[in-house]
Amino acid sequence: MSGEPSEELRESEDALRERIHLRARLARYFPIATWLPYYNRHLLSEDLVASIIVTLMIIPQALAYSILAGLPAAAGLYASMLPLIAYSIFGTSRTLSVGPMAIVALMTAAALSPLFAPGSPAYSQGAVTLAMLSGLMLAVMGLLRLGFFANFLSHPVISGLLTASGVLIAASQVAGLMGIGGSGFTLIDQLTQLVGRLDTLHPPTLILGIASLVFLVLMRRVAPTLRRFGCPAGAATFIVRLGPVMAVAITTVISWWLNLPARGVSVVGDIPAQLPPLTLPSFDPGLLRELLLPAFLISVVGFIESVSLAQMLAARRRERISPDQELVGQGAANIAAAMTSGMPVSGSLSRTVINFDAGARTPAAGAFAALGVALVILFLTSLIAYLPLATLAATIIVSAMKLVDISALRRTWQYSRSDFTAMLITILLTFIEGVEAGVMAGVAVSLALYLYRTSRPHTAVVGKLPGTEHFRNVRRHETEIDKEIALLRIDESLYFANARYLEDTVYALLADRPSMKHMVLIGSAINLIDASAVETLESINARLKDSQVTLHLAEIKGPVMDRLKKSDLLDELTGEVYLSTYTAWTDLRHRLENDARDGDMTSES
Repeated sequence: MSGEPSEELRESEDALRERIHLRARLARYFPIATWLPYYNRHLLSEDLVASIIVTLMIIPQALAYSILAGLPAAAGLYASMLPLIAYSIFGTSRTLSVGPMAIVALMTAAALSPLFAPGSPAYSQGAVTLAMLSGLMLAVMGLLRLGFFANFLSHPVISGLLTASGVLIAASQVAGLMGIGGSGFTLIDQLTQLVGRLDTLHPPTLILGIASLVFLVLMRRVAPTLRRFGCPAGAATFIVRLGPVMAVAITTVISWWLNLPARGVSVVGDIPAQLPPLTLPSFDPGLLRELLLPAFLISVVGFIESVSLAQMLAARRRERISPDQELVGQGAANIAAAMTSGMPVSGSLSRTVINFDAGARTPAAGAFAALGVALVILFLTSLIAYLPLATLAATIIVSAMKLVDISALRRTWQYSRSDFTAMLITILLTFIEGVEAGVMAGVAVSLALYLYRTSRPHTAVVGKLPGTEHFRNVRRHETEIDKEIALLRIDESLYFANARYLEDTVYALLADRPSMKHMVLIGSAINLIDASAVETLESINARLKDSQVTLHLAEIKGPVMDRLKKSDLLDELTGEVYLSTYTAWTDLRHRLENDARDGDMTSES
């Protein structure tokens, strides 16, 4: 009897492997395939509960952020439907809630206000075009695997941008809180217009707005009190987060009961009780050129904030986020928003945290929330019509101030003056020139700081710790040294920006040690040596050879050595390549002792 598997068994194994391979390829582009086949009643019940809670949060935020963006209130609701469904298909986060976001709304208004009158059909068409451009950019970046782009903004710069944006957003809503007209996307413009229009203040609107603001602030502080009275921590947190929903419900009822619109209080107004109409972006070349840069900046800011939050929450559940696929997922969400009369969208901080805490297990929770928004649009818009804009202004102010992180300023100042400088530049430019200028300044300063730091790599002359095989900086430790051997550790990868600095460091060390015969460059921290740096090492080798000093390398990593083997450096190197610094030290000391012994014997003879 043969031990070989039968032909039928081999065919079934091949078919199984093919199905696994197909599923893996499908999951690469459609992450929904990783969880939908395993969906069950337990996951359904948890997702449904989370979606109900998130739907309650979406309504006031969607209305508020659409008005912040200068769009009709319906645009925010439309942007909270199909984009959520699109993200559930293409996104990798199980809990990220996609939709209108405060910073993105502010950047949308800043991009469109110079081009169109806010609230006009052309303005809405511009928002659709902006969403489409942003979506296409994100999707293309994802397909090209450019998720690493998120690293171009340092955390201090992001923190500074969020803090400045929070202040700008809050300041932009003070006028609405007082019932006076106001605009402007820099802090100076906003304050100037606010002061100039104080004579048009509307007392009933101010009273309602201040009352809403106080209520929302008090609701944020009520959780400890509820816990003292025996309320479970989770329930207390849930009640606190329902503050905006409660404020909207209470002030809407008051507005309807007292007929506040007749008293001059601005309200949301009629919202069509229909699902979002299908739309197409503008193909006007002039408009597309105007919106390219704003769309790119909106994409970058929205993606960085979203992927950072998604990764943090995924880590808590030991799940994995793919930045490249997140680009595709958020791109699909923005394209869906553009096709349904929406606005640019991104991951929402507050709604995502609530979605996570409410127990959402899969992206289906977002899809269910989208269905909830659809039901609200179809059956409850007549009630929303009486919602005062002052309440939405108060909601935006409280939400925006959560972005302000004063403690981050203090921590950054204490830890790194250069990072604090980058953060301060970002904040000031955002205040003076707007969010777009702040983003560009943040990217530029982050890259400039990186180039500055890596262009002057830390180097250390090391010596042997007595009685060990370890080597440390001679300026920090008592070590054994040899005047004829220089051990120089390089604590940075070598590339075009720092090659000259390394050359100057080596020659300065050569001048300080006239008796030097051997120099060892220790590469334990070197992960890359580019072509410019290789040429510099070849020049150093030749210069040291002329000075009768032998150049050696030690602790060069495998990938770096593989690259060096493709150059002429190793062939021209006057010395050796050692596996460890200790091996180099002992071998060179032994050579020097032999040379000294041979010299003594020669002089005696």
